[in-house]
Amino acid sequence: MLSYQHAYHAGNFADVHKHLTLYSVNNYLLRKKTAITYVDTHAGRGLYPLATKETQRLQEYREGIWPLWQKRDQLTDPLLTDWMDVLTGAQPAPSELTHYPGSPWWFGKSLRTQDQLRLFELHPGEHQHLAAQELATQARRIYGDGLDGLSTMLPVATPRLCVLIDPSFERKAEYQEVADAVAYTFEKARHGVVLVWYPLLPAGHHHVLLDALKTSGVRKIWRSELLLRELGEQTHGMYGSGMLVINPPWGLDERLEAAMAQLTPYLGDESRYEAQWWVEE
Repeated sequence: MLSYQHAYHAGNFADVHKHLTLYSVNNYLLRKKTAITYVDTHAGRGLYPLATKETQRLQEYREGIWPLWQKRDQLTDPLLTDWMDVLTGAQPAPSELTHYPGSPWWFGKSLRTQDQLRLFELHPGEHQHLAAQELATQARRIYGDGLDGLSTMLPVATPRLCVLIDPSFERKAEYQEVADAVAYTFEKARHGVVLVWYPLLPAGHHHVLLDALKTSGVRKIWRSELLLRELGEQTHGMYGSGMLVINPPWGLDERLEAAMAQLTPYLGDESRYEAQWWVEE
């Protein structure tokens, strides 16, 4: 199924959760000079103008990045303020929030000459948008299935590996497919850092992913969830965002907890953040 286009959801609270986590992980990885291969299995467009008809249809950014942007001068947490400063660099006019960058942009901003970036996108329209984005020469756009592409790349030539897996999860089978991909990556690159995003939906299909990973043999899995609202009696729609980090950098939990403590009040009265070790050493 190739109907999903992230432009309808660009800049929502899940993007904030995902990209703030990615930014914190990558900042730590960049402390060492050794080369990194970055893999984005579901890259999307790379940069999303908020004025497009797709994004304006749902305007989900108004429950995500928008309230943070409006209050950015009041933010004091170091991780959050640094992340917002980098986000400002994606805007044609620094005083206005007109674009939200996807993961290819966040990866690309920190690429060094020794690093590599592989961006997979299977949706033909989304890949066409991605191809039009200006990226570093170390970045390669690949029209194809990201999970399959990841498996063919392993092991990578660089000493270190960082992977982001964030499918649309339109198909129930994707939850198990992602778990299998993580287990295979761990087998081939045991010290690689893998980030997995998943949606919290009333149907609760994310438990397939969580349960599969818990019995997969993968170790050192840190889990965090950002809830926009309580599940309650709703029968559809995403009420929360989940992130798994395999081999998380030291101190990631504390850095994100501090950032989220300042962030969540801007997302609404019901918003809350939870984190725990899902699988330890």
